[in-house]
Amino acid sequence: MRDGGRYDVLVIGSGFGGSVSALRLSEKGYRVGVVESGKRFRPEDFPRSNWHLRRYLWFPSIGLRGIQRVSLLSDVVALSGAGVGGGSLVYANTLIEPLDDFYSDPQWAGIADWRHELAPHYHRARLMLGVTPAKADTPADRIMGEIAERLGIDPPEPTTIGVFLGEAGVEVADPYFGGAGPTRRGCIECGGCMVGCRFHAKNTLDHNYLYLAEKLGAEVHPHSEVVDVTPDGSGYLVTTRRPGARIRKKERVFRADHVVFSAGALGTSRLLLKLKGTGSLPGLSDRLGYLFRTNSEAIVGAVAASPAADYSQGVAITSSMHPDPHTRIEPVRYPPGSNAMGLLATIIVSGDGRGPQWLRFLGKVARHPIVFVRSLSVRRWSERAMIVLAMQDFDNSLRLKLSRRMKWPTTEQGHGESNPRWIPVAHDVAHHAADLMDGRAMASFNESAMGIPLTAHVLGGAPIGVSPETGVIDPYHRVYGHPGLHVVDGAGMTANLGSNPSLTITAMAERAMSMWPNADQSDPRPEVGATYAPVSPIAPLSPAIGPDAPAAR
Repeated sequence: MRDGGRYDVLVIGSGFGGSVSALRLSEKGYRVGVVESGKRFRPEDFPRSNWHLRRYLWFPSIGLRGIQRVSLLSDVVALSGAGVGGGSLVYANTLIEPLDDFYSDPQWAGIADWRHELAPHYHRARLMLGVTPAKADTPADRIMGEIAERLGIDPPEPTTIGVFLGEAGVEVADPYFGGAGPTRRGCIECGGCMVGCRFHAKNTLDHNYLYLAEKLGAEVHPHSEVVDVTPDGSGYLVTTRRPGARIRKKERVFRADHVVFSAGALGTSRLLLKLKGTGSLPGLSDRLGYLFRTNSEAIVGAVAASPAADYSQGVAITSSMHPDPHTRIEPVRYPPGSNAMGLLATIIVSGDGRGPQWLRFLGKVARHPIVFVRSLSVRRWSERAMIVLAMQDFDNSLRLKLSRRMKWPTTEQGHGESNPRWIPVAHDVAHHAADLMDGRAMASFNESAMGIPLTAHVLGGAPIGVSPETGVIDPYHRVYGHPGLHVVDGAGMTANLGSNPSLTITAMAERAMSMWPNADQSDPRPEVGATYAPVSPIAPLSPAIGPDAPAAR
């Protein structure tokens, strides 16, 4: 077993929480290491389509080391990211604030005025991620506008996205960091955001936060999956190995005073559950695994009979509308030729009615055999399909657990209302879209046949609480029972957002890091378990961005 090195802070994961942590702690004088299970991608390394499974899907035990993880749990199928840059490599670029009930969720509402506390950090996150309005003039946006008219609601509005919308295809000097970053190309609106941007237009984390962190000396270790974290005196030993390897596992042990868990909601919660179960980290809160959320989400859609209108045009998500105050709906797309995800789609079956879901699915197949057979075709699917992403801010959740051998995660219904197995308003929108597109409504096989919805936004599992009896981490993101451990990613989220969560994860990470002391200073934060008190942001020793750069204003 090799020595991985010694760090002041070791960050597990390089997504929105991990990359923010790496940069801000490097600015404050800490020696930072980042371990990431996925590989490092250059623009030309991304797949040309999602049929190139080796570069698209993450399943390392059979040699697939791409950017898209697909995790089948008991109550949800979860999509998440892999690689240096985490979910930013495969997400749909959409960066918006949550719906109102997120800020007042009972899990954390009594701790602080979260809307007020997060406001400056949202602002900073937008600047760092290069947020700009999308061009919402695609065929899918026009369908959304007609649906809004039918429903009698406000028309859809452009989303805000993390994409460089310069002159299409033209390479220019970095426009964000005063020349400190890599060159960029203007977006060509090919719809390929969720397959990996091959054109250097998407503002992935390796182009901003992580890029600047490495300039300050942070070291990134790809192909390094964490398998153990154990206390070692005043710090921790972190053991990693090459993911999926049966031989040549390349095990290494890193030493760190502090460890930041930022492996995504599922990755962080699963790892902490394993470490609690094996006894590596005794004393973790019994609330670990609770309040595991799906963003109260469903992914359905519609497929046109012919590709007369190309629904793959534009960035991945261009607009959104609100059929009610608790729901946001967005049209989503893949680029031409990327039809592999169409294999998950089938005829849509509602989640109510008599009998088990699988029986009602088979009944609909029997009644509409031709429609079902046609649903199996993925020919030009990305051009014919308009995916409908529905998100809600209701207080429902699951409990995440591990199997007896602690290898496979599973779920059961948790706190609050039952986690939705289908969302009626999403089905209504899908049926309206199918009517307007001269096609058919669709849903994923797992939802239609088993009542297990698909989500791209799992959250929680290690939420903020006022004590270890109510949460896993304190309001400063420190782990109860282990002050040297921190959770800074979607696992620390307390509530469903009803919106795409990446901007909020970034803002919460910015807030958490702003309160860390510089490496040569005493810690102004109250001790773990003490009553929460706001801490003014602490200016870093070595800012990565000068005062004249756009992202510093």
